[in-house]
Amino acid sequence: MIRSTPVAVRLSQASKTFAGGRRALDRVSFNVQAGERVALLGASGSGKSTLLRCLCGLEVLDRGPGAIEVFGRQLQADGRIASDIREQRRQVGIIFQQFNLVGRLPVLTNVLTGLAAELPLWRSALARFSIPERARALDALAAIGLDEQAFQRASTLSGGQQQRAAIARTLVQGARLLLADEPVASLDPESTRRVMEQLTALNRDQGMTLIVSLHHVSVARRYCERVIALRDGSLVFDGPVSALTPTFLRELYGTAVEELLQDEAPPSDLCQAA
Repeated sequence: MIRSTPVAVRLSQASKTFAGGRRALDRVSFNVQAGERVALLGASGSGKSTLLRCLCGLEVLDRGPGAIEVFGRQLQADGRIASDIREQRRQVGIIFQQFNLVGRLPVLTNVLTGLAAELPLWRSALARFSIPERARALDALAAIGLDEQAFQRASTLSGGQQQRAAIARTLVQGARLLLADEPVASLDPESTRRVMEQLTALNRDQGMTLIVSLHHVSVARRYCERVIALRDGSLVFDGPVSALTPTFLRELYGTAVEELLQDEAPPSDLCQAA
């Protein structure tokens, strides 16, 4: 008997309107299967960041039919966050372009904050972590190649190293779904390669479901299998990355396509596996 792959994310008729009537998301619907590696593509202002924040409950959808399920559990619906959101957030990790590390604290302590959802508030606030918890964080840092920097101040790391430390934090958290919001936008090409290869390895080796927001087509082609494209808050394409030809992208985005095609590499290079 063949078992179907479980659905990691189910997004239905999701809309989000901010003050002043600006519609950031307009009835967006899609499913992501567990273990998929998906690029969320779009020019600046397309709604990518808002969508990711809704997927982890940092933003609330408009009242109405919009709903989000994560691994079969309702995360929000009808403009309300689920009552067990704290528990649900344990399985959803999110990393941002800005890294969100505390520069004056050691890298290890920053990674240990990934345990916040499962610890009493006082222990998190006072950084009272047990030996097994510290060992868990060191294992996560070793997995992404930063164990030697564990006791350095986070501010001493390069941009790429800080982003990898943020990835280690999600490993400690035990996330099954990783949302990455423009994780390489401010990195140099080599750091971009290392961070994206690390994300790909987590997907391949640990089965982590990955949704990564990007605005460079070349990165999406190289590291993702499927692309969900947004324009002005609406879903305009959902399919394989192989469909992202310059001609097709110009049909979707018009003049805004130049932002997406920055740093475009020759086709033969872009088709290579990560």
